[in-house]
Amino acid sequence: MKKWKGIALAVCLTLILGTLAACSKGNSSSQESPSAEPSQQAQQTGQASQAPQSDKPVKISFFNTSAEVNQVFEDLFKTYHELNPNVTIELIPTPIGGAQLEKFQSLLASGNPATIANLDAGTILQYKDKFLDLESDKAKYEQLTKPGAVDAALLDGKFLGIPWTAQGYGLLYNKRVVEEAIGGAFDPASVKTRDDLEALFKKIEAAGKAPVMIHGADWSLGAHYLGLAYSLQTNSVEENRKFVEDLKNGKVSLLDNAPFMGLMDTFDLLKKYNARKNDPLVADYNKDSADFAKGNAAFYFMGDWTWAVVGTLEGRDQDFGVIPVPISNNPDDFGNSQIAYSEPKLFAIDNSGSSPEQQAAAKAFLEWLVTSEQGQDAIVSKMGLSMPYKEVKAKGSNVISDSVAQFVDQGKSINIAVINYLPQDYWAKTGASMQKYLVDKIDRKGLAEEVENYWKSNAGK
Repeated sequence: MKKWKGIALAVCLTLILGTLAACSKGNSSSQESPSAEPSQQAQQTGQASQAPQSDKPVKISFFNTSAEVNQVFEDLFKTYHELNPNVTIELIPTPIGGAQLEKFQSLLASGNPATIANLDAGTILQYKDKFLDLESDKAKYEQLTKPGAVDAALLDGKFLGIPWTAQGYGLLYNKRVVEEAIGGAFDPASVKTRDDLEALFKKIEAAGKAPVMIHGADWSLGAHYLGLAYSLQTNSVEENRKFVEDLKNGKVSLLDNAPFMGLMDTFDLLKKYNARKNDPLVADYNKDSADFAKGNAAFYFMGDWTWAVVGTLEGRDQDFGVIPVPISNNPDDFGNSQIAYSEPKLFAIDNSGSSPEQQAAAKAFLEWLVTSEQGQDAIVSKMGLSMPYKEVKAKGSNVISDSVAQFVDQGKSINIAVINYLPQDYWAKTGASMQKYLVDKIDRKGLAEEVENYWKSNAGK
């Protein structure tokens, strides 16, 4: 995953999905049929009635940046057409990892935008005037989703995109390795502070295993690790946005900032016990994930998206979970018991060239997609993703996502939506500084200066 906001999230999703679905052929998924009411089949299968739609045939288009699951979406379009014969949905595919934004921009410029767009939240924010305000649907989705899911999707306070998938990250753990090292059952809640984590690392090292794996890529270090500093200031996205503005205006000294300093004190601990400390910048994602999965490291700073690699391996261990990254020795400090959590993609509905009938059809389809048995099974089982919804009957195999979900269900999550407002280059530029720090080319003061200088002089330029 090589971008958290914009690029980071898109590539994270690519890593999750890349092995799970065939590429799309980009064809229309169904044939038009003039039926006004929900079909008998829809009623017989117990599907909830949707928003009122036109009694005329309506064709809508779907712009998809999750390119690896084009075929899964096309199959869903066919199923939906069988249940609602008056609605035809055409896929507008994009290439994996390239030219997606350019294609979206060209559709806008041509006056022929997609009715529905599956986009990064930051892109929706950038083109917020082109999308339908879903305020009238907000209360409904607040009831359908887990606590905080809709709030995390708000952009400048507006509900412009419907969440459909969720990701979390922290310190993943290999249960077998940890329990063999401590000689008994591992209680993840026992790690409440940095000192707790170090005490556990010492036991694992004494047992002859590497305590932790740090993936040395700039996206992991700059977006995921250092990126926590922007979200740990408060539990308010707006307050965290103000913190970033203060960074840009030179009003913040990171060396005087408790969350930043605590986060970096913990990073020093991870460096000390890093399985890759002899060559920390190799950053072979597949190898790091495989070594963790097979027990060559007890912990791994990464997210649940790594299941795309872990879940396919032969000879791997079976039990994995996640704990927060402790940033202090006060167990009550914000962040010590919370998991970083986000909704990397949102479904937005066009308001620049789509008719009211198309918009109504789009709303009805999206509600069906996230609430129906068919839609949930496709997202969870076939795409291998986690959904931020309360009533999800489909079962996937991603046990790391299940662990993340436990934190979210308990309200123990860090809303990292401030990243939706950050420049597209923040992770690469500050990630390069984190790489220098990882290999001791700069010290803490040097790191703080480089990060502050990025925000004051170079952010987004």
